[in-house]
Amino acid sequence: MTEGEKPIKLSLEQQFTIRSFDSKVDLMSGEQAKSFLKMLHEQMVIRDTYYKEILKHQWGVGE
Repeated sequence: MTEGEKPIKLSLEQQFTIRSFDSKVDLMSGEQAKSFLKMLHEQMVIRDTYYKEILKHQWGVGE
């Protein structure tokens, strides 16, 4: 987080999900964690691309 940014308030459910995820990762081997991290990064890039396309469509940009 950069200076001046307000922290985002997470719901209790989101906080629980983060802690649960942390626990699962702690139980992974190094190879499992690396593989999982690569897959997670790919999914984040895909999700980001979908969001950008949806916003372009909603705002009528690039049509």
